[in-house]
Amino acid sequence: MVLKYDIGIVGSGPAGYTAALSFRKKGLSVILFEKNEIGGVCLNRGCIPTKAILHSADFYEEIKNAQSVGIYADNVEFDFSKVIERKNIVVSKLRKSLELTLKNSGVNVVKSEAKIIDRNTIEANGEIYDCSKIIAAVGAEPRTFKGMEFDHRQILSSDDVLELSEMPKSIVIVGSGAIGTEWARIFSEFGCDVTIVELAENLLPLADIDVSKRVERIFKAKKIKIFKSVSVTQIEKSCNCLVHLSNGEQIESEKVLVAVGRTISNQEKVDGVIYIGDVRGEIMLAHYATKQALEVALGIPFDKTLVPSVVYGTPEIAWVGKREQDLADGTYTKSSMLISALGKSHCDNSTEGFIKLLSQEGKIVGAHIVSNEASALIQQVTIAIQNGISVEKLKEVCFGHPTYSEGIFESLFGL
Repeated sequence: MVLKYDIGIVGSGPAGYTAALSFRKKGLSVILFEKNEIGGVCLNRGCIPTKAILHSADFYEEIKNAQSVGIYADNVEFDFSKVIERKNIVVSKLRKSLELTLKNSGVNVVKSEAKIIDRNTIEANGEIYDCSKIIAAVGAEPRTFKGMEFDHRQILSSDDVLELSEMPKSIVIVGSGAIGTEWARIFSEFGCDVTIVELAENLLPLADIDVSKRVERIFKAKKIKIFKSVSVTQIEKSCNCLVHLSNGEQIESEKVLVAVGRTISNQEKVDGVIYIGDVRGEIMLAHYATKQALEVALGIPFDKTLVPSVVYGTPEIAWVGKREQDLADGTYTKSSMLISALGKSHCDNSTEGFIKLLSQEGKIVGAHIVSNEASALIQQVTIAIQNGISVEKLKEVCFGHPTYSEGIFESLFGL
């Protein structure tokens, strides 16, 4: 028997489940296939579990330094197995909530590997499903390179590192993008000896140059060792790993985390099927995938040039729009202020960082923030850029005090 649906979706990550819920709002029948766990990489092996662990690391670091704010805590210790246990609880709770939301919305979920036969046919669990429209949101997987193949014990992917039961004494992190940077912060705050190896000239190579320089300064203060413009040529494994670098140096480390991004699988694309999310091979961010789903399902457009990036930890790092290194001299105005100029930062004992705005023809074209609450601050600027609000008009907005947001306001007067 052939089962008929209006919409068939393969993959239940942010792109897949957002599309499923959105199509149901339009009254269409939807079937959603997932071979692993509902929620995809973001919920189960990416954004959420990493941030849960990072919160524990930041909290531990804050307690260790609480004396500066008049709080005394002796013999502060951590149990990494409990950190992982809490991470699992958070993920499980959110996954169950998502499963219930899908069920209550009327999405039919099939937990099985699905094969797309043609533009209207899906095969799964021995059944054939005829769908008026098929969407593939099958995600991506950790990227590796020759000589750095994952063995899932010593050479780890971003999936593997979430399952560590003990904190290693030392680790080499290959790559300093968002994944590498966040894990460097986690390991460092838990007392692990961290070394970062980055092929590019700067850390966080996709960020503005001033952000990259500030991250390097923060990492050096944390005694994180940094190699830039250097690649890994070989990893020898015995009790520990011996990491060979292109500059001739060698690093001995208990573990190696290969954090060089993600790649789409080499599956054959089917004509007539709509591909959204990481499998598109564009910007591999959960919020980008969500916006793609809303565009496909509800026709809500979005500006693909204005996708904010956020790196979590203390302080947060966020940016949107154009970078200074991409703008020609004399074509833009720059305003930069230190977070330490804000009263709220001193109240919170969080004075590290800056806010940098770039403008052209009286409008903001880029924002780069290293600060507590940067993940929230960047949205204010994104809204302003996307709606073409002039700098002079933004000056008319009343910002609360004391807040980090007023740093945005103060920066306007430098443009």
